[in-house]
Amino acid sequence: VQLQASGGGLVQAGDSLRLSCAASGRTFTTYTTGWFRQASGKEREFVAGISGSGHTAYADSVKGRFSISRDNAKNTVYLQMTTLKPEDTAVYYCTTGWKSLTIPTSYGEYAYWGQGTQVTVSS
Repeated sequence: VQLQASGGGLVQAGDSLRLSCAASGRTFTTYTTGWFRQASGKEREFVAGISGSGHTAYADSVKGRFSISRDNAKNTVYLQMTTLKPEDTAVYYCTTGWKSLTIPTSYGEYAYWGQGTQVTVSS
């Protein structure tokens, strides 16, 4: 399973970005896919997830601003980020594992990780 995350960049506070996660060797409609982020000097934290059946979950810090979705035909998961804040600055990772119905929020529950994409939000 290989995951390729893309779409990061340098933006200003209030701007939007869309991250993409493309997979090979894994069908996203079968397993839960998540986005985590890791800011410098901090632990990796859950951001959003989408189950195999399409249910979604979000960290409290991004609810109402971020939206996770999936294009089944392209086998790609997206993270639409709006109203970005400086505290959203981090490396964002997409991940998947062996869960299908639940959306774990612990990174230890996931087996495969993309390489990460940097998101920097300036104030």
